[in-house]
Amino acid sequence: MPETQSTPEPPHAFTAAVRAMQDAVMRPELAVTEIPAPGTLAPWSHALAADVTPARHGSDSDLGTGRFVLLYDPSAPEAWGGVFRVICYVQAPLETEMGVDPFLADVAWSWLVDALDNRGAGYSSASGTATRILSTGFGELAAQGDGAQVEIRASWTPADEQVGSHVESWGDLLCMLAGLPPVAEGVSVLSARRVGRE
Repeated sequence: MPETQSTPEPPHAFTAAVRAMQDAVMRPELAVTEIPAPGTLAPWSHALAADVTPARHGSDSDLGTGRFVLLYDPSAPEAWGGVFRVICYVQAPLETEMGVDPFLADVAWSWLVDALDNRGAGYSSASGTATRILSTGFGELAAQGDGAQVEIRASWTPADEQVGSHVESWGDLLCMLAGLPPVAEGVSVLSARRVGRE
């Protein structure tokens, strides 16, 4: 009989990190689910998706969305500076007036840094982009009018497998971009779009 290949057991450090992700305490405004993780970026990975729930904001269901991916490679790739790497994505709609603010991207990126610091999430080698997206509907989409979004794509290297605080920071950032009050005092919020484009 031909031998069947068995999937290797994930390393202890990775399983501990996944447990820390699962134990993260998320804000009640978020609906968080596990999703299939990309299989080509690292030997082991685990991923989450989150959406800002519409129940707290009337009928609007497009308040914000995000993804959080934890990668683990025991060879510690030089570009990572460690065995773990986090990749995250957050996106939220904004009032058009906020979308044209030239400082919006700087503020959004500073919120990511603040969210990590506020949760005590140790990290290094952070990189990413903060993007303002402006759109205008034409033709059959003309009724949508103008719209704006802010989007952050970022990655960083956690200090260790205790990544629960990193997941919580990602959730805080998503809620802040969606215009919800921050968990830390002294941080202003963006005015998120609450109604469909007109």
